[in-house]
Amino acid sequence: MADNLSLEGRVAIVTGASRGIGRAIAIHLAQKGAKLVINYAGNVEKAEEVASIINSADSTVLKAITCKADVSKASEVSSLFDRAEEAFGKNAHILVNCAGVLDPKCPFLAETSEQAWDWTLDINCKGAFLCCREAANRLVKGGGGRIINITSSVVGSLRPGHTAYAASKAAVETMTKILARELRGTKITANCVAPGPVATDMFFEGKSEALIERIAKEGPLERIGEVDDVAPFVAFLASDEGEWVNAQVVRVNGGFV
Repeated sequence: MADNLSLEGRVAIVTGASRGIGRAIAIHLAQKGAKLVINYAGNVEKAEEVASIINSADSTVLKAITCKADVSKASEVSSLFDRAEEAFGKNAHILVNCAGVLDPKCPFLAETSEQAWDWTLDINCKGAFLCCREAANRLVKGGGGRIINITSSVVGSLRPGHTAYAASKAAVETMTKILARELRGTKITANCVAPGPVATDMFFEGKSEALIERIAKEGPLERIGEVDDVAPFVAFLASDEGEWVNAQVVRVNGGFV
């Protein structure tokens, strides 16, 4: 019987893949058989570490490469797709857009600077737009094409101090739903995965142990999520089994929202 969860023969681009959720997703997709373009913005050592982990699983076959790119710049986003084609000899099948930023100071709207707003929207919203636009034009059509944007359950929780972040992710969620309809006839699906609090550097930055413990107790499972709570669901959406899930925002958050 065919394994409809297998990603053998497919190429995936994961942005923001040098750490956190993106790193876990890249490694998990590789375990399912995909070949990976590991995007990073600045931390080449961490990106190379992810590629090394993936490639060491089968040293006879190149399974992962790295590519530095600022997702808020169109020319650099285009280079991600070029690198996939150059390295693996085919167009990418899967885009997972995980690159994102959050102001660790979590200011209320009244204290949010224009610079912080622009920075957040540039990476989280414009970056997703540029990646999705490239994917809509260059992913393999006719089957197996997947666009998966990582957003956030804060869009639903409406937590004070997250105005810019939530606004950027809400825009991506609306964009993704419309994009899925615009891709009619291509068999490319477009969805969002919206995690709740997940144990990553971005989540922990600027938070006290007491605040982290308090947030953990808010969810019915009384813990912070782990990256491995999210990555398998992304792999499901990327697989043939996930094709019937389209134009959706799926909150993978243990019941926080």
